[in-house]
Amino acid sequence: MAGSASMTSLMRVIAERKARSGGEPSYVATLMKGGAAAIGAKIIEEAAEVVEASDEPGDAGREHLVKEVADLVFHAAVLLGYRDIEWDAVEAELDRRSGLSGIAEKAARKPKS
Repeated sequence: MAGSASMTSLMRVIAERKARSGGEPSYVATLMKGGAAAIGAKIIEEAAEVVEASDEPGDAGREHLVKEVADLVFHAAVLLGYRDIEWDAVEAELDRRSGLSGIAEKAARKPKS
């Protein structure tokens, strides 16, 4: 699947930026220096932009929504990279949920303690 290859490549770049010490500045490395709180703040910002873009009509609105969702997925990937979690883990979770109703899947989750 092309999407999987794109995410695998993105995760590789994120890991490289995380490992980078000094040298050329990196947006990913800067985010990671701020920790989960800084990355989380960007995710919240991007999620709000996705919702705003979803109301825009026509082809321009569709294009804007796609770009904002890409930004959201990118920042979520940075958070996964920060926690050393591979995209494969997300795909495995989506595969696990495939064929389950959303109601049944949510009911099966363990409550937070």
